[in-house]
Parts: sequence; C-alpha cells; structure tokens
Amino acid sequence: MVVKAKDVQKTALAEARRDSVKKIQDAEAQMRSSYESAVAAEKDKLAKEHESKIAGGKAEAEKISSGSEAKKGEAKKYLTKEVERILNVSS
Repeated sequence: MVVKAKDVQKTALAEARRDSVKKIQDAEAQMRSSYESAVAAEKDKLAKEHESKIAGGKAEAEKISSGSEAKKGEAKKYLTKEVERILNVSS
C-alpha cells in the first residue's frame, strides 16, 4: 500500500510538473506574441508618421521654392532698374 501510494505521489508530482511547465511555456508564447504585435503596431505607426513628415517637408520645400522663384523675378527687376538708374545718372 505504501509503495502504491508512493507511485501515485510520483505520478501526481510528475503530472503537476508537466502542467506547470506547459503553463509557463504558454504564458511565454503569449507574451512573445503580444510583444511582437506591439512592436509591429508601433512600427506601422512610426512609418505612417515618417511618411506624413516627409510629405509635409516636401510641401514646405515646394512652397519655399515657388516663393523664391517669385522673389527672383522681383530681385531681377529691381537690380535692372538700379543698374539703369546708375547708368542714366552717370551719363
């Protein structure tokens, strides 16, 4: 009877160990999955933010470029007038 009880005890202990290892492995797998999901979601968020900033920068650069083109024309006219005025004064 004692031997049988020890065998039952060993079997129960082995089963409890297997169950605890399985629970730990399941928890680790779920944690890994959650971590990978969070990382993927954050990467997507950062990629969208990056694209948004790039688009905003391109729009700002275009605005500056078109503004500078207009200013170039004005500067050209001003310099031409000044040179003509200086030449007229000199003559």
